[in-house]
Amino acid sequence: MKKRINVVLIILIMMIVTVKALPGEDYTPTYNAKETLEEKGQFESKSYSSTGSSENALLVKSELFLNNIKIVKTGDGSNENDDFYGTNAALLAINEAKVKMDKSNISTNGKYANAVFSYGTATIDINNSKISTSGDNSGGIMVAGGGKLNANNDIVVTKGNSSAAIRSDRGGGNISIEGGKYSTSGSGSPAIYSTANISVSSATLTSTASEGIIVEGANSVDITNTTLTDNNTSLHGDSETYKNIFLYQSMSGDSEEGTASFESKNSTITTNKGDTIFVTNTSCIITLNGNKIINNDPSGVLLRVQAGKWGTSGSNGGKVKLNIESQELEGDIVADKISSVDIFISSNSNYKGTINKDNTGIINLQISSESDMTLQGDSYVKKLVNGDKTNNNIHANGHKLFVDGKEVKINGSKNSNLPTTPTTNEKADYTQFYYIGGGVMAFLLFLIIIILVSRKRREKKELEKAKEVQLPMMDATPKSVNEIYKNIRK
Repeated sequence: MKKRINVVLIILIMMIVTVKALPGEDYTPTYNAKETLEEKGQFESKSYSSTGSSENALLVKSELFLNNIKIVKTGDGSNENDDFYGTNAALLAINEAKVKMDKSNISTNGKYANAVFSYGTATIDINNSKISTSGDNSGGIMVAGGGKLNANNDIVVTKGNSSAAIRSDRGGGNISIEGGKYSTSGSGSPAIYSTANISVSSATLTSTASEGIIVEGANSVDITNTTLTDNNTSLHGDSETYKNIFLYQSMSGDSEEGTASFESKNSTITTNKGDTIFVTNTSCIITLNGNKIINNDPSGVLLRVQAGKWGTSGSNGGKVKLNIESQELEGDIVADKISSVDIFISSNSNYKGTINKDNTGIINLQISSESDMTLQGDSYVKKLVNGDKTNNNIHANGHKLFVDGKEVKINGSKNSNLPTTPTTNEKADYTQFYYIGGGVMAFLLFLIIIILVSRKRREKKELEKAKEVQLPMMDATPKSVNEIYKNIRK
């Protein structure tokens, strides 16, 4: 019995040790660099390089200004800890380092060899520079552990697999992009992979063999005045569908669970294969405002929300709040039986498409009175809240709209006898009908009174006329008698 207990204890201890030894779990990184800068300074027209494994070409721990710098990094990292902590990056800033870099050139050719990496409380500002990576798992500009990175007018190109041009990993951080061009050609290499808060303005994002943008967990991507083009010619990992913008939770521990966010304003989004937006195993808020959104794939939809290979089967659908604001938008919205979408169409928006055509997901639709939508197929929603209570801003286009299983009257419905469904859970408001009915009754009563009064006056006048006719007759007899009497006396 004691032997069995000892064996079980040994196995448990080995399991604990194994778990602790997993990459990224309770791991303290060791930094090795070809050159380390720990004092405040300014450097111009210098070169740094490294060929070692898990070695930085330049490690910065201070406040620096770097101008016209060249950094070349070769040599592979040993494991994904190099992604988590940047220990094989060309340029790594840690501690409270503040790095300002301008007109520089950074390149890497190795596995886990990210180019520009900000970790922890460090901040990097990189402007007017060229950045390129060739190996797998090698991002262009990157943050993790809470790092900050600001980029202005840079050109970033990656060629390896799992190598996003704009990238983050465990612990997240903040990335702000202004201008520039960011492109990828490797499988699983989106233009942006976010486990952080990433904002992009006035930039060009291009992905050749992957999604355009991926947001994992409780993190965000905002793009403004930006061009996003996605070809997505290669499925990778657990992906089963092609898509441009992908929001999910992988359950890998790389990002916290929670509500993801994607917002696009005044941008051009082009999808050449698959769906424009795909959501699985997460809750998220998606806001589209004033964009030009193009999907060149006839089989692709605007938004697909459904279970995938991530999470626990049966509870790994998606929950989406979709805000459509000042937006011309076309494409279908699809959800499976364990997913839901709340759609808000406002600010003079126009939506064309089919909603929940298979009647599987839970879809709630709210549309403002000045916005409108045109059906491109029979659509099914659980709840409809319409600022136009006549539903005249919803155009049938030969199709039907069902609310909670019942067909409702909309603009162009063939059956004109169909009732207009109340747009909230409250009872329909019949006040206006009461007012109209009351007004009609009051008018009829007024007419009746006028008729009765007129009749009474007419009868009185007729009676007075009759009296006038009789009075002379009554006067005539006495007058005649008197005259006769007078004549007799004479």
